[in-house]
Amino acid sequence: MAVKKVKTDTAVEEKVEKPKAKKTTAKAAKKTTETVKAKKTTKKATRVTQKKAAEPKAKRTTKKKIDKVEPEVLETKEEVKIEEPKVEEVKEAKEEPKIEETKEEMKVEETKEESVVEEIKEEPVYQEPTTPRKSVAFIGSECYPFVKTGGLGDVMYALPKALVKQNCDVKVILPRYKCIPWQYQEKMIYRGSFDMELCSDGRSFYVGIMEYVWDGVVYDFIDNEEFFSEGNPYTSIVGDIPKYCYFAKAALAALNYMNWIPDIIHCHDWQAGLVPVYLRTLFENTPVSRAKSILTIHNLRFQGIYNIPTIQYWSGLPDYVFNKDALKQGYEDANMLKGGLTYCNMITTVSRTYAGEIQTEYYGEKLHEHLKYHSGKLRGIVNGIDVDIWNTYTDSRLAVNYDITNVLDKKKENKRALQEELGLVQDDHKFVIGLISRLTDQKGLDLVNAIIPQVMDEHTQIVVLGTGDAVYEDSFRYYENAYKGNVCSNIMYDETRAHKIYAGADALLVPSQFEPCGLTQLIAMHYGTIPIVRETGGLKDTVEPYNEYTNWGNGFTFDNYDAGLLLDAINRAKTLYFTNRWCFDEMVQRDMDKDVSWENSAKQYKDLYDELCW
Repeated sequence: MAVKKVKTDTAVEEKVEKPKAKKTTAKAAKKTTETVKAKKTTKKATRVTQKKAAEPKAKRTTKKKIDKVEPEVLETKEEVKIEEPKVEEVKEAKEEPKIEETKEEMKVEETKEESVVEEIKEEPVYQEPTTPRKSVAFIGSECYPFVKTGGLGDVMYALPKALVKQNCDVKVILPRYKCIPWQYQEKMIYRGSFDMELCSDGRSFYVGIMEYVWDGVVYDFIDNEEFFSEGNPYTSIVGDIPKYCYFAKAALAALNYMNWIPDIIHCHDWQAGLVPVYLRTLFENTPVSRAKSILTIHNLRFQGIYNIPTIQYWSGLPDYVFNKDALKQGYEDANMLKGGLTYCNMITTVSRTYAGEIQTEYYGEKLHEHLKYHSGKLRGIVNGIDVDIWNTYTDSRLAVNYDITNVLDKKKENKRALQEELGLVQDDHKFVIGLISRLTDQKGLDLVNAIIPQVMDEHTQIVVLGTGDAVYEDSFRYYENAYKGNVCSNIMYDETRAHKIYAGADALLVPSQFEPCGLTQLIAMHYGTIPIVRETGGLKDTVEPYNEYTNWGNGFTFDNYDAGLLLDAINRAKTLYFTNRWCFDEMVQRDMDKDVSWENSAKQYKDLYDELCW
């Protein structure tokens, strides 16, 4: 039987075409002859079906097609006897009005068949990992949602979760603080306990291990009420030194106890600074010593410095580590972070610019020479944010959800809701500036205090959220009273209000004196709020300054730490907002489109792990 063939890319599409041609031919043949028995047709249909079923690429699709087409073939064998028509007869048959009646049906059938083919093309294909699976133990002092005081808590939560997607087996080890919400504590499972010798005089302490599994990550909490019964994770340096000497040693001892020996031990800040030191000294003849260690600096200002006798007693470390190249600092002090930098295999910090800055005297916090010496193992990898938590489309805390397609309209609604909630004048025309920060000198708040009277006019509103030094808390309360209805100072930290400010403000201030990475500017951009930042650390790495000639960039920046330059950056943002609104709106959409997730950063960490374990 002559069948019109349509040239296609797949065997599946050829199979779809043939039954249609057969159906048309059958109607044309009804006019010409009834001399061929239906049995002949059945055999031919069967042979075609078998041939198609044998084709490997269409194997799965063929079955679906036969189920749809076969009934039509069976009808044909009962109603007509088919003879091979001539080419001219087929041509005439196509001109028959009856054929046109079936066009609608054929289109519907084609659509169905195409959707089946599309469905098969979209099936996910499993890709084998290119490198062996790595096991990583994170050791740090805080982690969202259990306990969080700053950016470290966000990183300890989001990075392990992202690494699981990069084919890593991750365990996070934390202190079991009394302040951890009961909703998590009640779900912890007891994994075991033992006594551990800690102090130089042989004094021992209890170590309990409580486990909690969430989002593919295992969280092991070191339990000891003597050290972790305080309401807050950090109290004073006098109390924190013994606490984190104990924690660093107990974390390694717990890995040996559980017989879970990782490829990498990833330590964070000074609270875990002694882990690499212990690993290369007191634990050098234990199974956990096979692991490589990485120490990440989240903020170099905090180093765990105290007198040598106290740290030597509580750590039980040998005398030889208290030298000028390791823990010793100055004449009498020991520096826990400095010891970790010496003994770890790799040092990372949270942005490329900050990795360079901390090797200078201005940013180096008296460790610049030490970091220069170890610069060969120093890397900078910028942080990301958890885009599952920070998601404008699903964020339940917002007045109105939005995405890049409707941000320009929906942000206005969020702005009005924010103004109403905070008692500000409700006006879409106002340029709303947000400030979400710890109120300390590191965050550039002395610059902000100096220029608020010059920033405030009938077109501007400022919203502050945060706690910290009394001098800044009091000054922002003063400005709220001085500019009633246009300044709101929330001297507290409220996660819900932070989300609302990110969504309702037009711009966000981050004028930091120094900023290792910064997360607020990343969240602001993801929420369509334009960052106004100083070019330092991660702020410089993540915010490209706006260029009015090319109409490109994703924020407004200034370089030197100067109040006049901050004022200029704010005025440039306001000028664009009021005089070239379409350019400002384009920047809003550009910022929302920027990838600020952990995916790329996690891949860089995974590559670093592979490099260390090569």
